Amino acid sequence: MTDPTKTKKTAGGLSRRSLLKTGVAAAATTAFPAPMIWAQNIKDVTIIHVGQSYSTIPNIAEKANEDLDFTVEMQTAPDLTTQVNRMLTQPKTLSVTDVGNTSMKYYVGRGILQPVNVSEYKWWDKTVPLFTTGTYPSGEKYSMQGYAPIKAQYYTDAEASAYSLEPTEWLVGVPLYYNADTLGIRPDLIGRPIESWSELLNPEFSGKVALQDGVNVGVPDAAMALEAAGEMTYVDKGNMTKDEIDATVDKLIEFKKAGHFRSFWTNFDQSVQLMASGEVVLQSMWSPAVTEVRTRGIDCAYNGMKEGYRGWYIMMMPMAHLEGLERECAIEYMNWFNSGWAGAFISRQGFYNSVPENVKGFMTENEYGYWYEGQPASEDILNPFGKVMEKAGVTRDGGSLWDRMGNIGIWNTLMDEDRYLVRRWQDFLAA
Repeated sequence: MTDPTKTKKTAGGLSRRSLLKTGVAAAATTAFPAPMIWAQNIKDVTIIHVGQSYSTIPNIAEKANEDLDFTVEMQTAPDLTTQVNRMLTQPKTLSVTDVGNTSMKYYVGRGILQPVNVSEYKWWDKTVPLFTTGTYPSGEKYSMQGYAPIKAQYYTDAEASAYSLEPTEWLVGVPLYYNADTLGIRPDLIGRPIESWSELLNPEFSGKVALQDGVNVGVPDAAMALEAAGEMTYVDKGNMTKDEIDATVDKLIEFKKAGHFRSFWTNFDQSVQLMASGEVVLQSMWSPAVTEVRTRGIDCAYNGMKEGYRGWYIMMMPMAHLEGLERECAIEYMNWFNSGWAGAFISRQGFYNSVPENVKGFMTENEYGYWYEGQPASEDILNPFGKVMEKAGVTRDGGSLWDRMGNIGIWNTLMDEDRYLVRRWQDFLAA
C-alpha cells in the first residue's frame, strides 16, 4: 500500500498527474499496465460521470475541468431506477458512476464494473475506517444490520466476481460521502423532547407523520420504529425473512388504515414542504432537507435517537469497458474528487467526506468545526451556494462526526428478499 501523504510515484519518479501530462506510464506500479500516454491526447478524453442531483453538481464539474487536463461531463439521472437501468443496459455510455449502498447487490458479478487497485487510489490510508476495516476509529465493530460499508468495499479478485468481507487489494470503488440520518422534528409544534424511533408510531402524532416512500429507506425507518415500540422483534431488521417482512408490512398497514401516516414523500422538495408547512411534525428526513427548512426561519431538529442512526454511503466506481488512457483519466478523476475541494463543497450540505483530513484545508476553521467537530458556529454557516444555513452560536444536531457516525443502528439496505419486500411494500403504499 502506498503512502497517501505523498503523490503516487512511478518507477521513473513521476506522479500520476505528471504521468498524464508527460505521457509516461510505468506498468510496474499498477496491476493495470497502461500504454504510453501522450499529452496531446489527454485533451481529447471525456470522462462521463453519471449520478444523481446530490453529486452531479455543475460547480464541481466546473472545478474538475479547471483542475484536470481532460474533460469531465456530468450527467444527472432523474432517479435511481433510471440510473441502474442505464448501468445495466448501456454500460458503455458512461465512464464512472456513483451510487448508494442500497443498490450495490445489483452490480456484482455482472461484468459492468471493474475494481480499483488499492495502489491506484492515493487516499486509502487516510480514509475513515468505516470503509477500510469495517470499524469505528476505536476499532469497535459497527452494526452490520443493513448494507454496511464493509459488505461491498472489497472484491475477492481482479475479475470483480464477488464481494469480500475481508480487505483485499481490489476496491469495489472509492467511497465519497456518507451520513447518519434520523427523524426530522418540529420541536415548536411538538413541545417536548423526541429521543426514540418509537415516537414515529406514537398515537399522539397520528395524522402528522410521514415516511420516505422508497423501500430501502422507508422500511429501515419503519423497522427501527416498530422494534423500538415493542411491536416487532427481528433477527436482523436490515435483512428480514419473508415472515418478518409480512409481519412488518401487516403492522404498518394497520397504522395506515388508522390514519396514522399523513404522507409518503418521494423527493427532497416534498419532504421540505411537508415539514415547513406543519402538515407533519415527525418524519423520515435527510440532513440537507432539515437545513433547508431552517433557512426559511422554521424550527426543525435532527437529533439522534437512543436506538442509533440510520447510516448510508455513496461510492464512485469505474465502468468495466475503460482501458488505456481513458481508464487512467477516470482514476485520476476519482482521486481528484476526494482530494479536498469537492469534498468540502459536499460537506457544506451536511454530508461527510471519506477523507476528512483532505477537506479540512478547503473549509474555514468555523465550517470544519461546525460540520465535523461538533463545535458551536463562531459565525453564520453558509451552504455551498452562499446561503445562510445556520446562525452563529448553533451546534450541529447530534454533535461531531463520530458522535453521529459512531452510533449507527442500521444502514440503508438491500435485502436478500428484496423483490418480495418491494411487492409487500407496494401493498402497504396502496392500502
